[in-house]
Amino acid sequence: MTTFMILNIKSLCVFLFFSFNLSGFSQGKFELQNGKSDKIHFRFVNNLIVIPVTINDVPLSFLLDTGVSKPIIFNFFNLKEELSIHETELIFIQGLGNDKPIEALRSSNNTVIIGEAVNLNQDLFAIIDASINFAPSLGISIHGIIGYDIFKDFVVEINYSRKFIKLYNPLLYNSKSSKKWRTLDLIFYNKKPIIEASVTVDNKKIPVNLLIDTGGSDALWLFEDSNPSLKIPSATFEDFLGKGLSGSIFGKRAVLESFRLKDFQLNSVNVAFPDSSSIQKTKINVFRNGSLLGDVLHRFNWVFNYKSKWVAFRKNNFFNKSFEYNKSGIVMQYAGVRLVKIRALIPKKSVDSIAGYPIRSSNTINFTSTYKFEIVPELVISDLRLNSPAQEAGLKVGDVVLSINRQNLSSLTLQTAIDQFHGIHGTRIRMTIERDGIIMKYQFKLRDLLHKKSTN
Repeated sequence: MTTFMILNIKSLCVFLFFSFNLSGFSQGKFELQNGKSDKIHFRFVNNLIVIPVTINDVPLSFLLDTGVSKPIIFNFFNLKEELSIHETELIFIQGLGNDKPIEALRSSNNTVIIGEAVNLNQDLFAIIDASINFAPSLGISIHGIIGYDIFKDFVVEINYSRKFIKLYNPLLYNSKSSKKWRTLDLIFYNKKPIIEASVTVDNKKIPVNLLIDTGGSDALWLFEDSNPSLKIPSATFEDFLGKGLSGSIFGKRAVLESFRLKDFQLNSVNVAFPDSSSIQKTKINVFRNGSLLGDVLHRFNWVFNYKSKWVAFRKNNFFNKSFEYNKSGIVMQYAGVRLVKIRALIPKKSVDSIAGYPIRSSNTINFTSTYKFEIVPELVISDLRLNSPAQEAGLKVGDVVLSINRQNLSSLTLQTAIDQFHGIHGTRIRMTIERDGIIMKYQFKLRDLLHKKSTN
């Protein structure tokens, strides 16, 4: 008989092949093949960590997410020709967002390999709905998310500056002894790590308990109703914050005077206050005031020890980087591919003689023009902030982006486009788009709604 359950799970967002002797590994936990440690390099995309994961002999790409208790596979039916999962039952999952619970398969007894770490009996969840897919928003293939099951079995180092994680056998790990490192106790709620920090709002220092969430790309999320002293700053604007398993998440964006972690202080820190309607179904713990996310986390290197309930951290070369945000109002994502015609210049062959008579050589190189066709990813506008510069200019959801500031599709990526939208106040943006088969040109200026000094 099919079993139905309701689970609360948070939002969101090069493969290596190894040969293993799997004998000797215990069931239900990860263990290292060499017994001591293993370093795994990751891709860093939009403040998120992407690691190679092999499930039942199929290489995949997963987000490393400290805010998720069990691995989740997205868009499973598109993978099932390659990936088989074991011992399944139908359940329903409720995540962040305003939509209804979604169907998923709960599976057990799966073999999961991460670097030299092996688990022969891993539980996981496979999302059936093909529309729940974070790859278009990130620009790379993302097959799922994984978190707690790695951290519970190892001491885990996350080195953002050198883009690797390192898994240590807890029994063989020697703690960092440098004076540059700081340590905080970890408090766990539903297998999720929470630490103490503080924020400054209107010159008032407020202690906060924050979920460490490597699966979010923002800087900081705070829940307005979680503390009577925690008020939304006066300078805010309504914005799309992201997409969770149960739909879109909206809220207010603002800037905090400062954020403090132990004796490390960051100033003018971006913060978002999610709408209560987007998070009410997640049963937020009254002890928790918000989430510490990737845009702050990547300014430090970290060591997590779940067994001993502590985390160590030190600032890295990203620490003093300024906080930026999208000042255009445009949210873009990939929507398939497009065939484009690209002009190419080819050098002509040199001519040393005419009719058998030598001619004077020249340093001049002549070129001939030709064209070639390339298949490139297609970018579309997936969301527009109300009253934003882009909306006021006339751009619409569904517009296909052909170029931004003379960068066409052959050289334009999702990340390079986003970077341009994060420019300074007043920067002019020129865009060419296609709408209903008609090519149109638009321009607007970036508008900073939060840093009043820069907008005067």
